[in-house]
Amino acid sequence: MSAPLGRRAVAEAVGSAALVAVVVGSGIQATELTRDVGVQLLANSLATVFGLGVLIALLGPVSGAHFNPVVTLAAWFTGRRSEDGLTARDVAAYIPAQLAGSIAGALVADAMFGKPLAQWSTHDRFAGHLWLGEVVATAGLVLLIFGLARTDRDHFGPVAVASYIGAAYWFTSSTSFANPAVTIGRAFTDTFAGIAPGSLGPFIAAQLVGAALGLGLVVAVFGRPAPARTASALVQGESELAAPTLP
Repeated sequence: MSAPLGRRAVAEAVGSAALVAVVVGSGIQATELTRDVGVQLLANSLATVFGLGVLIALLGPVSGAHFNPVVTLAAWFTGRRSEDGLTARDVAAYIPAQLAGSIAGALVADAMFGKPLAQWSTHDRFAGHLWLGEVVATAGLVLLIFGLARTDRDHFGPVAVASYIGAAYWFTSSTSFANPAVTIGRAFTDTFAGIAPGSLGPFIAAQLVGAALGLGLVVAVFGRPAPARTASALVQGESELAAPTLP
């Protein structure tokens, strides 16, 4: 990747902050406009689709627009044998930036709507069917991202990833967090999109399981690439990241 690591980390922080601000802010706005939970979820999901698509298109050429620790870890794992893949140093910069950005985004959203800052969420999401929803949502996300890279259709990333997340809002029981950084950020807001701190551990564990399952599905669906194969690929918008090479 051509951009210096510092700039890439800033892009990850800014993108994560903006994403969480969109998710939390649209949730607050929706609950203030209507009491219909279905309409609230529709407004929240539509805002997330549009916001995520724009952020991937804008920041993808800089950092890859991961905004998600499981995507970063999966990109590192699949590209660890490639000279052009993410390094451990990249991961060490990306993930803290994503976490800090996500928390900042929740605080900014609360501030914009006059809500108390850094108030822990009381929205309990501690249930087995919700954890299964997170496994499914995250597995599908990883399969999509790395499947696009494997088939040289990375240019569809902004539309495809945003569309998938929008759909997963509705077809998963958990409304598709599918992102440990965003999950942690949403614990800092006691609003529609929040998640109680006590629910974080199982959600994040389910997301990690889903990421591993998603990588397994990439191999099952697309097979193992030839060892010598290298190609320009995109992980959620990255134009200079080598195509994932699954072990």
